[in-house]
Amino acid sequence: MKKLSQAPAPIGIFDSGYGGLTIFDKIRELLPQYDYIYLGDNARNPYGTRSFDIVYEFTLQAVNKLFELGCHLVILACNTASAKALRTIQMNDLPLLDPNRRVLGVIRPTVEQIGYLTKTRHVGIMATSGTIKSDSYPMEIHKLFPDIQVSGEACPMWVPLVENNEADGLGADYFVRKNLDNLMAKDPMIDSIILGCTHYPLLLNKIKRFVPDGVTIVSQGEYVASSLKDYLYRHPEMDEKCTKNGKAQFYTTEAEDKFSESASIFLNYPVTVQRIDLT
Repeated sequence: MKKLSQAPAPIGIFDSGYGGLTIFDKIRELLPQYDYIYLGDNARNPYGTRSFDIVYEFTLQAVNKLFELGCHLVILACNTASAKALRTIQMNDLPLLDPNRRVLGVIRPTVEQIGYLTKTRHVGIMATSGTIKSDSYPMEIHKLFPDIQVSGEACPMWVPLVENNEADGLGADYFVRKNLDNLMAKDPMIDSIILGCTHYPLLLNKIKRFVPDGVTIVSQGEYVASSLKDYLYRHPEMDEKCTKNGKAQFYTTEAEDKFSESASIFLNYPVTVQRIDLT
């Protein structure tokens, strides 16, 4: 590990691929004055099917890289990384790397809101297989709201549909309806569904078409952005370490042109990206 700079720097945002751009977009919309570094490990995604140990290893490499780039605060804009690596990094690695730096995830900010959104106290989670198998959402929900019943549905086809620009196609209709039907069959009393993957907001129009009337869809971006704003307000010492020039840099472990092309699907504007090595 290189010696870390203590100078103010951008906020780091990490994802295994492109989905975290939906989180970045909402954060930048709410907090446009800050600088950001977005890092996508596109060469090794998806993380959703990988083991806990590998997700932790890859995520720690990305966090280290963002720290080397100067970031004092890193957001894991990836549900799988938040589920499988965040706690270990916070507890075991940060005290050794730099106890004054912080790594935050996307699961807790979403969970904190769900107790106020559900009336039936029955909640659904739609996510990758890795996030569902981790049980991270049920565990976090039950810490805050022990009375809420949680049912999960893995949606392995949703990410490929989004990344292949098929979110508006007929194939998306089939898989979105199938997974929603599966979830509601597990618990017909569900009145709130968390989209536990950052790709899924791009399927929101389809999801709203096939979800039963009266069911609330909970997309993470706005809650993560709001939570970050609150965090920076409550931690002025961290806010002072975040530069504020309204700029964003993008890094990928894959080819730059491939990232730029796919990023435009998520952001609706072109980005300039640099390739970076995490190993």
